[in-house]
Amino acid sequence: MREEERATSLHADDDFSDWVGARWPRLVRSAVLLGCVPAEAEDLVQTTLERCLVNWQKVRLAEDRDAYVYRVLVNAFISSRRRRWIGERPTAAVPDRSGPDETVSVDERDAVMRALDQLTVNQRTAVVLRYYSHLGEKQIAVALGVAPGTVKSRLSRALKSLAQDPDLAELRGTS
Repeated sequence: MREEERATSLHADDDFSDWVGARWPRLVRSAVLLGCVPAEAEDLVQTTLERCLVNWQKVRLAEDRDAYVYRVLVNAFISSRRRRWIGERPTAAVPDRSGPDETVSVDERDAVMRALDQLTVNQRTAVVLRYYSHLGEKQIAVALGVAPGTVKSRLSRALKSLAQDPDLAELRGTS
């Protein structure tokens, strides 16, 4: 490899590393909100980032890098659901978890996850990308490969459904 190519390659690696470092937590949380358990979410994000690294030059040149990566993430999520069953796996021993008691927010998380489970995959994806990942409607349209009007209607229907969810109403104290 010539010196020039090596310098360009090192710059691309630094650019990728910086980008991943800034977005890793949000990508993992987005995967959890799409329906993955935390360990599966990390695997999904890793798969997404592997695909992006292989084509990093293409990702870097994309009009909206974040929308491009979220599209890869959503596609990888959908593919993972098609390929194999993901469920509970029996184990001989339950690992001991010592640390802070996380039961305080379990009910809230459970209510939110159950409410998200009631949405269609398209609605849930739009809600996660808009309200958690903070992508704009145009970015979501690019990430999902649909028209901006489709994004608006998915979000509208999803928010109507979430507003009527009794578990979320209980959290708001309006039951």
